[in-house]
Amino acid sequence: MATTAQTRDGDRVVDSHPLAAELAKVLPKDRKFTAYHLSTPPTIADPLCLPPAYNNTSSDSKDRRPSKPLKTYCEKHFLAISIGAGKEEAHREKEILVLGLEIYIYTTSFSTIIFVSKADSTGYLNLLNLPKGTPSPIREITSCFLAFLVANRRRQSKQLVVNLFARAQSQYLFAGSVKNNGKHILDDRGLVKWWCRVLNTLLEGADYEDVRKPWESMHGYLVIPGLDNYETRAFLPRTSLATSNWTLNHPLEKISPYTNDPDSFGTNVHPRSLIPMYPDDPKARFVQELEESTAEKAKLLNGWKTPKTLDQFWEMMAFRQECSSGRLTGFLWVVFEPKADSKPSSSTAKPAATIPTPNASFSTTTDDVTPPTTPRPTQRGNTSLTTPGASSSKLNGLRTRKLRRKHKAKKVLSGPIIPRKPQIKTRQREFPKLVETPYYFWPKNGRGQVVLNDNSYKRAIELLLHLEFGTLEQGVLSTARWTREVNMGENWALEIVGERAAVDSTASSSSTEETVNNLSGVVRKKRSADEATSESVLSSPAVNTLGDSLIRKKAKLDASTTTTSVGPEAESEPKANVLGAGLVRKKPKA
Repeated sequence: MATTAQTRDGDRVVDSHPLAAELAKVLPKDRKFTAYHLSTPPTIADPLCLPPAYNNTSSDSKDRRPSKPLKTYCEKHFLAISIGAGKEEAHREKEILVLGLEIYIYTTSFSTIIFVSKADSTGYLNLLNLPKGTPSPIREITSCFLAFLVANRRRQSKQLVVNLFARAQSQYLFAGSVKNNGKHILDDRGLVKWWCRVLNTLLEGADYEDVRKPWESMHGYLVIPGLDNYETRAFLPRTSLATSNWTLNHPLEKISPYTNDPDSFGTNVHPRSLIPMYPDDPKARFVQELEESTAEKAKLLNGWKTPKTLDQFWEMMAFRQECSSGRLTGFLWVVFEPKADSKPSSSTAKPAATIPTPNASFSTTTDDVTPPTTPRPTQRGNTSLTTPGASSSKLNGLRTRKLRRKHKAKKVLSGPIIPRKPQIKTRQREFPKLVETPYYFWPKNGRGQVVLNDNSYKRAIELLLHLEFGTLEQGVLSTARWTREVNMGENWALEIVGERAAVDSTASSSSTEETVNNLSGVVRKKRSADEATSESVLSSPAVNTLGDSLIRKKAKLDASTTTTSVGPEAESEPKANVLGAGLVRKKPKA
């Protein structure tokens, strides 16, 4: 990964940020994009899974208590991509957001979980007028950003999981974008297939071989409640390695720290301690309902009344509102297992690096200085007898202290009053001092261009949710306001110019045509109807056919005349006698 080196050129930032370099490799050649990467430092968060009870020797003990929850940190990332707002004169130098990705990184002493919280587009990507056959930039950016986080958040001997649930919705981040006719809104089935293709690039994509090298193994998992394996298999990508790289099941038992420590928690951990709960997660709402309906002692002894297993849990999830009523919700995982030879011993831990923060006060350490020995104060006993000398000395000491306090002269302020500028509290004071601990890893390359605390990050996302992207005018104004207010007016854009060459569709079509022509001598073509009839006539025996003079056609009656019109073939035959009108005898009327 490249190191960050910024140089300013007017108002634009020419940045060699590692994320900008990775995105440039997958974007169309000579196309300009702008990235805005926002993140937070790792902060203490609620544990993802409920802690199980201690593994007591007596399983029937009624005084079982829950174990201590895992210490969990959460780091939030938000990536926004913008492009030029078209060729109109009014928007030639303007920008419009086209993509937003929100990702949470949960870390414990056992694993790292990259959870995709939200992903949305505005539909204005068609302003680039990309040629037909160009890979979708939105899919390429999403895969690249996930691979970037996987590469920069890898910890030795720690498992890493990429997790998300796909639920179709018209808009997540950009309000009013559903009014844009250019926005391609996928249904539930199309969205699950789209995310499977995105995560499949991490498993077998040629662009991310360096990301896969440090890991021992990678594997994908897919669960769609309400569908069997035969129906779920249709959502996987149509590649040769998809069958071996994907499993149509969940990995909750494999990625849980409780099942990997049977000495402390036993071999049979209840499903309530294996299901992670994320923000706005259908699983979390179901688990919360089950927790509220079960007594605390019953949960520690036997868990929920129902479901008792994870398979029963997923069966019941199929009847939930989020997964039923004609909609599908897909749960996807990609598990990265570390190499066995790279596991360091727990006794020889690496010293944690520190972050040099500006305007920080440093104090000298007193580890090598022995403090002076002072006598301990005597404790009060039941005896009330004291010597008169000791009592008088105490009283004299109290009097002298009071006199010193009274006679302390106050400092008189004099001179001109100089106003002092208000000092803004820097965000550096809330940043952690350690870059690497047993619970999280916060490298410099993986941070955003703007790093905010948790409260400031929430305000930035809330501001984006209240903006409007229904029309191009509204989207341009909303983009300018959001990018300006997040970093308090300072420029924090990452300029990206695509480097991937476009695939020539005409050349590919001509090559396929040549291939088909070369197989003309081998492929048996379907015969036309004329060829089939001629071949059948030649193969069948000769049939005696009558000439035109021997065929007598049936006479046709003409409605306009009483004569019979015949064909030219029957002109030689004698004509029939026709009675005149005077010779016809009519029947008298009654």
